[in-house]
Amino acid sequence: MQVEVVVGNIIKQPDLEAVINSANANLRLGSGVAGAIHSGAGPKLEEYCKPFAPLELGGALITPGFDLPNKWVIHVRSAHYINNAEPERYMSFAITSALRVAKENGIKSLAMPAIGTGTFKFPAMLAARITAKALNLFSINSAPLELVRICVSSEDLQAQFQSALELEVVERCRV
Repeated sequence: MQVEVVVGNIIKQPDLEAVINSANANLRLGSGVAGAIHSGAGPKLEEYCKPFAPLELGGALITPGFDLPNKWVIHVRSAHYINNAEPERYMSFAITSALRVAKENGIKSLAMPAIGTGTFKFPAMLAARITAKALNLFSINSAPLELVRICVSSEDLQAQFQSALELEVVERCRV
């Protein structure tokens, strides 16, 4: 599985089959990534999501992409770093759940945000390390996914995620 980290808008990744939405419990238009994805997909997305709310912590749900250039949206709910117990555990569950849903649906390429680093207040390096570890474990155990593109909002976030991914490769080689 190829993983790349880019500074870019997650809803402007037309070459990928799916995008991951860092969703709120109600699967509604929110701020940050959820706002961008819902706005890009149009009002049909929120209407489609209503029967599936609330999304459990660490859970994932796949929906059509509607007006997005991507066929699918995989919604995940990470923990709030300050307000939830065991936030690291639920962040890992959320990423693993999204990757599992992608695999179950035969998705080979997807874009993901820096999950949890906005509204959910995760420290960027911690989120990057959890993401890198989850991607690594998933690629070892099962990998129909060919490409994961992590879309971040700044060069600083890009450097932190790239560093975490490189560190995970070094750790894997030590084992």
